[in-house]
Amino acid sequence: MPENQARLGRIEEEYRKELSQIIGYELKNPNVTGLISVTKVKVSNDLKFAKVFVSILNAKNLKETLAGLKKSSGFIRSELARRVNLRNTPELVFELDDSLEYGAKIDTILKEIMPQKFEK
Repeated sequence: MPENQARLGRIEEEYRKELSQIIGYELKNPNVTGLISVTKVKVSNDLKFAKVFVSILNAKNLKETLAGLKKSSGFIRSELARRVNLRNTPELVFELDDSLEYGAKIDTILKEIMPQKFEK
């Protein structure tokens, strides 16, 4: 099944790129605020569902932004179907990916602990 995994990987990457474009430039929902990055997309083996991991920075309200994305998923899905030509377009499930935030927090802690290492 490695060839199927490779195909899934290509589909996930294509979805990630297109979803970034759609959310960044096409979405006009006023509740969706801040800088939204699609960090990863995981598609189920039957291509019926796609878990979309998003990182949200500088949002007015994190929960509201995530809810706005979920509310707009129909529009986002139809745009995705228009751009990626596959037989069926998966149902989108948005998940918050806080790994970027976590990384920034660790970075800050490291700079506090060892300031001389980061001064160059």
